[in-house]
Amino acid sequence: MEIRVDGRRISAFAGESLAVALAAEGILHLRASPQAGTPRGMFCMMGVCQECVIRVDGRAVNACQEPVRDGMTVISGTLK
Repeated sequence: MEIRVDGRRISAFAGESLAVALAAEGILHLRASPQAGTPRGMFCMMGVCQECVIRVDGRAVNACQEPVRDGMTVISGTLK
């Protein structure tokens, strides 16, 4: 499968979460903390902490809980 992340095309495997696909490409900084502006990424990997919230096809999702879909569009760093 192929997904677009901040305009960049990356490959992903069917059945994996978006968080895993991003980490495999070395993309670990998904957004900035609203208060301090510090980097945020994957932490609990089970959808509890919301540290990996990212925008996918125009909606906010937990990257660790979102299965990859061919052609999905991901925009990081846009959530405040």
